[in-house]
Amino acid sequence: MGRAGYDEVVLLTGFPSFHARRICEGLLDGTRSLVHAVVAGKLAQEAGEALDALTLEQRSRVNLIDGDAASMDLGLSGAEWRALGAEVDRIHHCAQVSYLGVERKSAEQVNVGGAREIIELARACKDLKALVHHSTAQVSGDRTGTVLEEDLDRGQSFRNVVEETKARAEKLMRAAMPRVPVVVLRPSVVVGDSQTGEVDRFDGVYLLILLIVTSPPDFALPLPGRGDAPLNIVPIDHVARAALALGRDPRAVGRTFHVVDPAALTVRKVFELVAAAGGRRAPRGFIPANLTKALLRTPGLERFAKSPRALLDTLGTPVSYASTNADELLAGSDVRCPPFESYVERLVDYVKLRLRERRARSEEQVHDPLG
Repeated sequence: MGRAGYDEVVLLTGFPSFHARRICEGLLDGTRSLVHAVVAGKLAQEAGEALDALTLEQRSRVNLIDGDAASMDLGLSGAEWRALGAEVDRIHHCAQVSYLGVERKSAEQVNVGGAREIIELARACKDLKALVHHSTAQVSGDRTGTVLEEDLDRGQSFRNVVEETKARAEKLMRAAMPRVPVVVLRPSVVVGDSQTGEVDRFDGVYLLILLIVTSPPDFALPLPGRGDAPLNIVPIDHVARAALALGRDPRAVGRTFHVVDPAALTVRKVFELVAAAGGRRAPRGFIPANLTKALLRTPGLERFAKSPRALLDTLGTPVSYASTNADELLAGSDVRCPPFESYVERLVDYVKLRLRERRARSEEQVHDPLG
């Protein structure tokens, strides 16, 4: 049974990543949750800074544990392992590698090895209500058409090691479902906060935003491909709200959930909305994928992200994600994915702000006060 005085005791991995921080903030908001966050030693300072952003009362309910989600027994001592097993009610496993430039060894260690280790801890918990495994809809790989929440191994090929290792992690979770109360969450393409625009790094679809906002105002960029494929985008705050709601719903155990925008826009429409928000002209025409790759290697963009091919794969794959399970359990709640049109300006404004800050730092570095 969880510790007295708290509504729930949660083990959180992946802290202080952007995703895990949002889950932690949600856990602390509105409920008396105690959060044990496993933090690698090299990230201790960053984790401390993340806690400083919380209120004093919230900080008092977060316990940072020195460990490693990808190591044997999470890098914990035997005493720590037993203590967690005795009081943890719920687990949010957010530790993952999603950077597409990652080496295979690291992706396998964190995504697959981390899943294996967290399952072992879950089995040791005496009163676990849910192990919430944070995955991605892109475990569908190169599949086209409609992907169901129950689908996993459907003969798809994987376009990168992240997709492959996340799919392998899900296989481990499914195999554990008869013994462990697993809940699998698959968000689609995740972008920044719908209220503030905040995001941790400019990658994936942010290459598109960067390309647009750094182009000349009077230049109408062509579309990267025909632009008629759907591009399912969800903001991080919606992902966190859905994860918390589903993770606390006993009906979710043993099921998989697509966390998606029910009214996904086409690539062309997303492109048009980003251009309008950035004060640029609407796109005209389109260029083939090979020329688009060259365009995405425009000098300067590589400083922010290094995955133009992955972006093109996403933009050119005509796939949609069914969300029957998520729709069923979230019906009647206030968890709703906001339409992209309602927050695109905030995303673009945040990118512009970061670009201005970067330019200011560059100017300070080259300025010689004695010159």
